[in-house]
Amino acid sequence: MSNFQEKISFIWDLADLLRDVYKRNEYQKVILPFTVLKRFDCALSDSKKAVLETYNRYKGQFENLEPVLLSVAKDKTGNPLGFYNYSKYDFKALLEDPEHIEQNLMHYLDCFSGNVHDIFENFKIKERIRELAKADLLFRLVKKFSESKVDLHPDIVSNHEMGTIFEELIRKFAEQSNEEAGEHFTPRDVVNVMTRLIFVENGENLEQRNIIKTVYDPACGTGGMLTSCEDFITSINKEVDVVLFGQEVNPEIYAICKADMLMKGENDKNIRGPFSTLSKDQFHDDKFDFIISNPPYGRKWEQDADAVKNEAEKGFGGRFGAGLPRINDGQLLFLQHMISKMKLKEKSRVAVITNGSPLFTGDAGQGESDIRKWMIESDCVEAIIALPDQLFFNTGIHTYIWVLTNEKPSERVGKIQLIDATTFFLKMRKSLGNKRNYLSADDIKEIVGLYDDFEENKYCKIFDNEVFGYTKVIVERPLQLNYQVTEERLENLYSVKAFAKLAESKKKNPELKLKEEEEGRKKQEEIINALKAIENNLYKNWDEFEARVKEALKGFDLSPNFIKNIILALSEHDDSADYVPDKKGNKLPDSNLRDSEKIPLKQDIEKYFEKEVKPYYPDAWMDRKNDKIGYEINFTKYFYKYKPPRPLEKIEKDIKEVTGEIQELFGEG
Repeated sequence: MSNFQEKISFIWDLADLLRDVYKRNEYQKVILPFTVLKRFDCALSDSKKAVLETYNRYKGQFENLEPVLLSVAKDKTGNPLGFYNYSKYDFKALLEDPEHIEQNLMHYLDCFSGNVHDIFENFKIKERIRELAKADLLFRLVKKFSESKVDLHPDIVSNHEMGTIFEELIRKFAEQSNEEAGEHFTPRDVVNVMTRLIFVENGENLEQRNIIKTVYDPACGTGGMLTSCEDFITSINKEVDVVLFGQEVNPEIYAICKADMLMKGENDKNIRGPFSTLSKDQFHDDKFDFIISNPPYGRKWEQDADAVKNEAEKGFGGRFGAGLPRINDGQLLFLQHMISKMKLKEKSRVAVITNGSPLFTGDAGQGESDIRKWMIESDCVEAIIALPDQLFFNTGIHTYIWVLTNEKPSERVGKIQLIDATTFFLKMRKSLGNKRNYLSADDIKEIVGLYDDFEENKYCKIFDNEVFGYTKVIVERPLQLNYQVTEERLENLYSVKAFAKLAESKKKNPELKLKEEEEGRKKQEEIINALKAIENNLYKNWDEFEARVKEALKGFDLSPNFIKNIILALSEHDDSADYVPDKKGNKLPDSNLRDSEKIPLKQDIEKYFEKEVKPYYPDAWMDRKNDKIGYEINFTKYFYKYKPPRPLEKIEKDIKEVTGEIQELFGEG
C-alpha cells in the first residue's frame, strides 16, 4: 500500500484533537477504538444496503435475526463477514446530524452483532463517546475519521496491513506514555523466525489433504503470532484448515485482537479474554498442534497466586505440577502451561520466547530448577536459540527461543541443541523504541538452517540432557575453636538469647518489672565475674575449657545448653585447634564453613570429591543425606569466547590522556 505510512501518521495526528481533554497516556483509549470502528464501518459498506433491507423486512418476525443478517453481511466477492450492523447510520450519515451525533453514534453501536459488542465493551467506547460529546469533540473526531485519508476499506488496506497499523499505533502511543508496547506484540522479524522454527519439521505433514491444524497463543496480544502461523501453513498448503486460538489479559489489546480476527474471517469466539491465562485458563480441556507465544517476562504473578497455588496442589493433574517459580517472574509458569496444552497421542510443538531467567535462575531444590528438571528429564526441550540484544521495542536485553515438543525425531531423543545466534542481525536505520537491531531474511534462514542441520559448529552445540543436570552436595568441614575469657569475648554474652533474657521481665506492674530486671542484671554481672576467675589462657580443646566453665559456674544452676552457648560466645575459629566432637565422638561441622559442590550428573560423586575437594580440604566430608538434583542452562559456559585483556601500554596511554584532560580543565578553572 503506497499510502500505508500516511494513514498511520494521519490517525496518529488525530491525537492532537484530544490534547486538552485527555492525558497523553490516555490518547489510545480514544484513537484505537475509533480506528477499529472505522475499519468495521468500511468493511460493512459493501453490504450495508442489503443488511438494512433484510432487517426492516424481517424485524418482528423472528426472535433471533442474527443468522439471517449474518447471511447477507458480505464483502465484495460474496464472502461472509462474520459480523453486521443494521443501523441506518454509518460515518457519513452520522455527520449529517451534528446536533444528535452522540445519540446516533450510540444507536449505531447498539446495532452491531453481539461479537462486536464484546469488542467495544472492552474498549469502553461508550464512556469515551460521552466524554468526547461533553468536550464538544465528538463531531470533530468523527469528521476527521471520515476523511479519505482514513479510508480503511479492505480493498485499500489489507488485513495484514490493518494488523500492522494497529501494532504501529500501539507502539507509538506506548512510547509517548512510557508504557510497555512490546508486551502486546512482538516484532515481525522475531515472529518470523519463531514461526519457521515451529514448522521446520512439519513440512511433509502440512502437505496432506483434508487436515485440520490448531494453533494456540496463551498471551496472544494483537494476534500477530497466530496470523503468522496461519500464513505460513497456507503458504505450504492452502487446503489446510487452520484454526486459531488465543487468550489475552489486557482489555484493549484483547479487543483489537478479536476485532482483527473477526475482520480476517477467523472464528472470533476462539479469542478469549480479558482474563489471565495463569489463573483463568479459558481453554481448560483443549490440546493443540502448535503453540507459540511471547509471554511477559520479569512480571510478578502475585495477582494469580491463589489460583496458581491451588492448581499446583493437584500435582500433574493440573498445569503446575513441576513446581512454582518465585513470585517476581511467571515465565516458567507459562512454559508449564504450554506443555500442558500439547496433545497426548499426537505430535505437538511449541515455540516460546523468554529472557535468560528461566535458563538458570534458582538453585537445586528450588522451584525454577525443579521445573527445568521436569522439562529436561521429560525430554520435551528440543532446542534453545540465543537471539541478539536490542530486538524488541520495550527492552534491549538478550532473549531466547525455546523449541519444545512431545515427540522428538529419533536423532534428537535425549539431546538438547543450543544455537548462539547473538551475532546474526543487521542494524536498523532508525531505532523503534529499544529496537535497534533486526533479523534479516538471511539471518532467519541461517538460524533455521542451523537448527535443521543439527550439526555441531561454532554456532551450534548438541548435548545429552544429563549435561545440564548436577547433584548439589553439601560439603562439611570440622568445627575447630579456641577459647579465652577476655573483655571483648565477654561482650558476646549479651548476644546469647538465654543470657540476655536474664535481664528481661514480663511483669506488668512497673515496680515489680524494674525489680526483676535489676535482679537479672545483677545475675549477669555475677556470671561474668565468675567467668573472669578463669585465668586468661588460650584453650584449644572444648572438653578442657568446658570443664573450667562448669567449675566456675557451678553455683548458678544453668542448663547444659546455656553453658554450651556461653562457651561458643567465648570462642573463635582456629585451624590449629582440636576438633569439636559430638556426644559420640564424631567431628561436629562448622556451619560457617559449610559449602556445596555442583557435581555434574555424568560424573562419579566420590571420585569428584576426592579430586576436586580433598586436596584442598583434607578433613572435609560430604553430607549425602541432603543431596539435591538441579538443572541449569548456561549459554555463556558453552559458547565462551576468550577476550584477551588490553595491552598495558594502551591502558597506560589512555590513563595519561585522561589525566592530561583533567589537568587542562583545572588549569582553565
